[in-house]
Amino acid sequence: MKRLRFVFVLLAAACASALNAAPKEQAIEFANGLGSAVLYTPRGSKARSGVIVIHEWWGLNDYARGRARQLAEEGYAAIAVDMYGHGKVASHPEDATAFMQAALAEPEKMNARFNAAKAELLKLKKVEQVFAIGYCFGGAVVLNQARMGNDLAGVASFHGSLGTEQPAEEGAIKAKVLVATGGADPMVPPKQVGDFVTEMGQAGAQLELLSFPGVLHSFTNPGATAKGKETGLPVAYDAAADKASWNALLRFLKDG
Repeated sequence: MKRLRFVFVLLAAACASALNAAPKEQAIEFANGLGSAVLYTPRGSKARSGVIVIHEWWGLNDYARGRARQLAEEGYAAIAVDMYGHGKVASHPEDATAFMQAALAEPEKMNARFNAAKAELLKLKKVEQVFAIGYCFGGAVVLNQARMGNDLAGVASFHGSLGTEQPAEEGAIKAKVLVATGGADPMVPPKQVGDFVTEMGQAGAQLELLSFPGVLHSFTNPGATAKGKETGLPVAYDAAADKASWNALLRFLKDG
């Protein structure tokens, strides 16, 4: 009996080790020169949901890839997309602005990159639905995909711009929507938040809005406070808002 129990203990430890193994990481190159992405898949299980992760205006850096890796550790297939298309990563706001404006000037390519990432997730065995999340610039990207009626289970924006020149039409949004914003973020002022809530109501969208009092832009990024001091930007990390918004995201994904 003791020997049998010892075998069971070893098997349990092996199973736990497999579940806690680091996610598989795979570089993806999209067709037609659209650019690249990094796909993270959990080991030892087949994810039923996939998540597209869109970076801040800095580009596809370690932070964005880290978020995708975290999602894979939670059991989701996650793909971090280079929405700029050519590996551009900025450290100065002027470069970030230039990269972002160049991408926005080619909306067809942005849509193609987004849908290419979605297709990669749907290629995976057992993936039945796709979510999209974005930070800062990426938050605006995923919200606009929802406005266009992209067939997604849900979209989540973290400190992303909420304004648009093309509001969603009634019934157009298929995805449920989660927004987390800083109450003291001058880049997403209260009027913009109010207009967004009105837009979502008129569109008939299912919206969950989290607003954190006194919290600035980029509150989920641990490097934001140092970046704010370096550049003079009104950005700062907030650990409590980061944790609360991440937990809200996990509930959002779990609920499907």
